[in-house]
Amino acid sequence: MTVSGNQKRKMRAASRLYAVQALYQMELSGQTVEQVRNEFLEFRFGAQTLEGDEMQDGDIDLFARLIDEAVNLQAKVDQMTDRALVAKWPIARIDPVLRALFRAAGAELVSQDTPPRVIIVEFVDVAAAFFPEGREPKFVNAVLDHMAREARPEAF
Repeated sequence: MTVSGNQKRKMRAASRLYAVQALYQMELSGQTVEQVRNEFLEFRFGAQTLEGDEMQDGDIDLFARLIDEAVNLQAKVDQMTDRALVAKWPIARIDPVLRALFRAAGAELVSQDTPPRVIIVEFVDVAAAFFPEGREPKFVNAVLDHMAREARPEAF
């Protein structure tokens, strides 16, 4: 089966969302990256629905890379995030969903060749999915812009 460019974009977007969910789950439950990866691969990827919600198919390779790199690069990404945040609000004090989002996005900024502006737009969309009525998407945009300029200044 051939996958169109639009389908690939949707799959990559779903994988970024799943990566944020997986990192959030790891933080709250104490599960390992392997446990969470296996659970997502078994119950989310390829599933039509989960708890009544329609599931989007995802890019398994991107998902696995994002969660592995977020764990492996966590100290570096957290330091980048802290520099992008206001001094009185270090990463440890922000919402755990946002923390997971910054870790997944930061890992992609540091270790992937995806253009930073694409990463920012994609993760702002993820923030909007989690916080449809809030200011969080604008906050995410500002923090990720700062992080992207630090991680890949040549792209700007």
